[in-house]
Amino acid sequence: MDNNESTGGETVQRSRADRLFLLSWKRVLLIIAAWVVSILLHNAIYGLFIDYFRRTGGDEPVFFLLAVIVIPLYFIISIVYTVIKKLR
Repeated sequence: MDNNESTGGETVQRSRADRLFLLSWKRVLLIIAAWVVSILLHNAIYGLFIDYFRRTGGDEPVFFLLAVIVIPLYFIISIVYTVIKKLR
């Protein structure tokens, strides 16, 4: 994968942070899709194994944590990074 971005004759070196956190409309849509998929997978796995979860008194934690903590935290960090980068 190439770290360079061509802008009208000059080549701009993109940092690793730019590639991870700089938002575009495509990345925003991917974040929203990942959030929705995490919610659907959490509900599907819980629904499929409801008897097991009732016996153990637990819940499906992986996709729940993704949907509630990881994805929103990444989105907030990306928004702050993008705003700071654009204001510079």
